[in-house]
Amino acid sequence: MHKPGGGKTMDVAIQKKTWTRTRLLLLATAVLVAVVVVVSRMAAAGTAKLNVDPERLTISAVTRGEFQEFVPVDGAVMPIKTIYLDAPEGGTVQRILVEDGATLTAGQPIIQLANTDLQLEMVNRETAVFDLMNNLHNTRNLLQQNRIQQLNQLADIDYQLREARRVYELNRTLYEQKVISQQEFLQTQNNYRFQQRRQQLTRQSLRQDSLSMGQQIGQMQQSVGRMQSNLALMRRKLDDLTIKAPAAGRITSLNAEIGELKTRGQRIGELDMLTGLKVRATLDQYYISRIFAGQKAEVTLNDKRYELRVTKIFPQVSRGLQVDLEFNGPTPPDIRRGQSLPVRLALSDPTQAVRVPRGGFNQKTGGNWIFKVSEDGTKAYRADIRLGRQNPEYYEVLAGLKPGDRVVTSSYEGYETMGELLLKAKAD
Repeated sequence: MHKPGGGKTMDVAIQKKTWTRTRLLLLATAVLVAVVVVVSRMAAAGTAKLNVDPERLTISAVTRGEFQEFVPVDGAVMPIKTIYLDAPEGGTVQRILVEDGATLTAGQPIIQLANTDLQLEMVNRETAVFDLMNNLHNTRNLLQQNRIQQLNQLADIDYQLREARRVYELNRTLYEQKVISQQEFLQTQNNYRFQQRRQQLTRQSLRQDSLSMGQQIGQMQQSVGRMQSNLALMRRKLDDLTIKAPAAGRITSLNAEIGELKTRGQRIGELDMLTGLKVRATLDQYYISRIFAGQKAEVTLNDKRYELRVTKIFPQVSRGLQVDLEFNGPTPPDIRRGQSLPVRLALSDPTQAVRVPRGGFNQKTGGNWIFKVSEDGTKAYRADIRLGRQNPEYYEVLAGLKPGDRVVTSSYEGYETMGELLLKAKAD
């Protein structure tokens, strides 16, 4: 089309509507149906009633009191320190000197082993040391005799030097007076100088022989010292054939029989120190981030509570997280190694909180609601609640209940769609 006046008109694109009236009506109908279904179900849940015998239910009171997160674990009683006894040397069990479970003092013999190879080696080394000491003694004597001979030879040379000097000085005077010939004087002069040189060489040889003798004797003494050290080590190895208690304690797990062959390093028993007892527990890996050294725990024995603390957390996590706990204060009487103790390991500090006892209701409600018993006890109706922390005994109630309320804590199997339970006992 052309505008009046000769101008051109512009074509305008008409956008197609996505939400038509028909579609909007269909959507509104679907929403209305969904609302009706939800409201009807809620109404049904809120109005449906069921007669229930109260004896089939567990009705618990809501209380306010101390609440603490803890995990129950079984712990095994162990000594605070255990020394493992291994055979330092191999041998045949010759004598067993104590009984399993006996209390020992430090250094007390436990087992006597026999090893003929070590004994024979000991004899051979003793013989070698004896031979070397004899050689050292003989060498020292020979060197000393040689030195005495050299000293005698030096004494003779000193004498001949003095005599040659006397003749030389005399002949020099006579030669100057022209009493003797020059040839005779030169002979005495040469003899005197020869004796001087001879004395120097002898003294030098004596010094070198003395140094050599000292080095030779020193080397032999070092060899004797090393062999004596080896001999002392061999004696200690023979002493190790008598296995002794390294400290005072109680011997346990003693594993030896007369005539049995024990190899080096083989475990023969354990020595429990008598300084105290500890408890070793294994927890689920779920708690690995919530366990730390010094964490508190407690155990109840004969209606008496004993406090413990975590002293060691093992880094290896295979079948669970292992921890060691020691008693804060006196150890419970009459507990024994290997005994199992029920331990409550605290995961938080104790606080005051509204509590509801644990029960099967939470499996169906997810902690969002609970059947609350009316004041007259004739019915139980739904009440919205909010739960917080939990331990094996209680749930912490954050909202919806107050101390003194009574609630149904048993399983809600078959009751989850009911809005109200009519508590009526069966007629006889």
